[in-house]
Amino acid sequence: MTKKKTARPALPLKTAGLLALIVPALLLSGCTGSSATPTKTPTTAAWASGYVTPDATEITPLTGLTVAAGSSAHPSLAAKVDNHVAARPQVGIDRTDLVFEELVEGGITRYVAVWQSNIPDQVGPVRSIRPMDPDIIAPFGGLVAFSGGQQRFVDAMNATGQISAIFDYDTTGLFSRSKATAAPHNVILAASEFVNRNASVAPPAQQYAYAATLAGASAVVDGAPISVINTRFSDSSARSWTWNAEAAAYLRGQDGAPDLTAEGSQLGATNVVVLRVNVTVDQSIPKTELIASGEASISTGGKTLAATWSKDSQTSPISLVDANGVTIRLAPGNTWFQLVPNGTGSVDLVP
Repeated sequence: MTKKKTARPALPLKTAGLLALIVPALLLSGCTGSSATPTKTPTTAAWASGYVTPDATEITPLTGLTVAAGSSAHPSLAAKVDNHVAARPQVGIDRTDLVFEELVEGGITRYVAVWQSNIPDQVGPVRSIRPMDPDIIAPFGGLVAFSGGQQRFVDAMNATGQISAIFDYDTTGLFSRSKATAAPHNVILAASEFVNRNASVAPPAQQYAYAATLAGASAVVDGAPISVINTRFSDSSARSWTWNAEAAAYLRGQDGAPDLTAEGSQLGATNVVVLRVNVTVDQSIPKTELIASGEASISTGGKTLAATWSKDSQTSPISLVDANGVTIRLAPGNTWFQLVPNGTGSVDLVP
């Protein structure tokens, strides 16, 4: 008797469909024909930054300019510089950080010139000290050079603690006489040599506030357009400063003519600060009173801002504030201070 075969039950439709997909895939995965190209994992080159660390910088204390770190690590040098007509053109005056112009005997002016960021080989002509000079120079705490002066003024200068080079007493060869001008307007100081001999003396503290750029200076931001600054110290001493946009500086004139260097270029300043000061007479010698306060004008970038100046003590710097009592920011660069007497002097600002 033949045994009857039992039929297998049919797969559900869903299962049959899955098998129809899986079986061909398995068959294909099992094929290892020599024509198959193996998949490669992409590689990426190691990344390297192109950033270069910038050189370290610092701000010069008497100009607000940015320079290489360490380049200002030396003292300032102040010198009493002649401004008699027979002393012009002066030596090294175009490389100053600061210049203070002051009234002396006979209605003429002299300078307290200060170098720190750029010390020339020579400066001059060097002349004698005056009673207001210790008050101007004391805040810098560095070196000072002058030809001599009344003993009481020499003693007052020495009492400030500056290191003095005095022509009348020098035996170290720091001074010489130039043949370019006649005595007494020809005493020249070996400036860089004087600084090098005293390189360990600390640089000065920053004296004034500076904006980062010319455009950020207080006078540029808040001042009125002024193109010419005329100052008069006496009937015989007139000065002018004319804004020159191409040079980004005020160009200086004296007694109606351009004030020129020995090379023929006109002296200029980034900032012109005019202080109205009282002048007393000390045994026939004019003394600008600086431990005081008064009106000022600050000129930068072709604009001028009214201000107030004050100085609390001999060792404190001159403070400059606007009408709201906010500290004035000068532009980075050199500054000339005009110490214009109340009474005999005058200031005329020309738009």
